[in-house]
Amino acid sequence: MLRKLLTAMGATPATNSSAIVTEFYKPYPEERINFLYNLLFCDDIHLFKTHITGKEVGLWSALFAEQPDKGALRKVADDEANEGRVRALAFNRLRTLGETVPSKRLLGVIVEVPLEQGLDVLAAFSEGDVRYLNQSGKVVIFEGRGNPVEGLAKELIAVAQPVINEIGPWDKNRLPPPKAGNVRITFLVSDGLYFGEGAFAAMQQDAMAGPVLSKATQLLQQTVKIGVE
Repeated sequence: MLRKLLTAMGATPATNSSAIVTEFYKPYPEERINFLYNLLFCDDIHLFKTHITGKEVGLWSALFAEQPDKGALRKVADDEANEGRVRALAFNRLRTLGETVPSKRLLGVIVEVPLEQGLDVLAAFSEGDVRYLNQSGKVVIFEGRGNPVEGLAKELIAVAQPVINEIGPWDKNRLPPPKAGNVRITFLVSDGLYFGEGAFAAMQQDAMAGPVLSKATQLLQQTVKIGVE
């Protein structure tokens, strides 16, 4: 079903990401939470430029350079020790420069569920970092090697990889948050954003989406338990 959903939405291999115009969506009352929400998708490097301190040094200098060094960007993108979001930014920058990038390297999974009071969002990245934006506006962030949900985050990435192997990237503008009753799973991948969306119950029963949602639920429960404590 997930593959059918993607086909119906027009998901085709992305050929030139520089043509994509990124929208800044505002699903939360607080601007700070909206900023964190949009950062998750790594499709607007300008947001990171306003957010990152010390950007003149290290890998950030390669990412933000006016005249980028393609070799330096590729080194950032290929280094599995780097954060998934950082690698996604590097891959995206290479693509906008017309460079060929490897396909289907999964760097993050973002699950969005509209609830009564607002949007719940859980994001896990390849290095094990996790961000949870609660419908109320509460934020839980786990970062760094050895964080208490790192293992589950990496398990979610592993469970999601077979989905990426079967589908292709979205080649249009990122969509606004899903409507009530739906769940959207967005995959942050080396060659662009992939996603599937549908009614929650149907997605739970889907052969591809179901295991991803199941593992995401485990991660969410542990994130809330530790984050609230």
